[in-house]
Parts: sequence; structure tokens; C-alpha cells
Amino acid sequence: MIKMYGIPNCDTVKKAKKFLEENNVEFEFVDFKKVTPTEKEILSWKKSFGDWPVNKRGTTFRKLKEDFEAANDKEVISLISENLSVVKRPILEKSGKTLCFGFDKEVFGSLV
Repeated sequence: MIKMYGIPNCDTVKKAKKFLEENNVEFEFVDFKKVTPTEKEILSWKKSFGDWPVNKRGTTFRKLKEDFEAANDKEVISLISENLSVVKRPILEKSGKTLCFGFDKEVFGSLV
């Protein structure tokens, strides 16, 4: 089963959801506004790509940049959990494996 994590009003998430729906790809949507990711999930995302799943060009990150730069891993997890709009969206998982952060045409196309 495919899981997509994101925020419903995010344009990139809307684009990703539309793509999956138009191509009849079944998925479960996990709304960050209703379900905060666990520490285990956040660490898993970091492990998958070697970096935290944050959008470093986003407004939220720019406001918190100094906090992120000064934080240890535990503090980064707290910053992400408390400021979910900092997460690069959507996060796509299949069978517990993280496939991508953001809308990656190649990854999404491989699901069709």
C-alpha cells in the first residue's frame, strides 16, 4: 500500500494526489494537520535520504534556520514535529520504504 504524507491545501500535495487519482493508484493520505509523524517516522525519512525531510527554501524553514542549524538530532525532530509546514511535501512511502520527498515525476510515474 502506498502512503502519502502531507498537508491537504499544499499545491504540490494537490498535484500529487491528482496524479495518483487520475492514474487509478490506490493510496492512503496521512494529513499532517491531523496526525503528527512519530519520531521513528522522521528518523526513517532522514535515514532514507541522508538528510532531514525539510524544505529549505520554504518560509517556515527560513524563519527557523538558525534553530535548525544549532539543533541536535532530538531537537530537530521536535522542531519538525512542532512546525510540520517545514516538511518537504508530499512524502511518499510504499511497503514502509520512503520513495521520495516532493513530487518526483519519475517516482510517481513508476507507480502507474
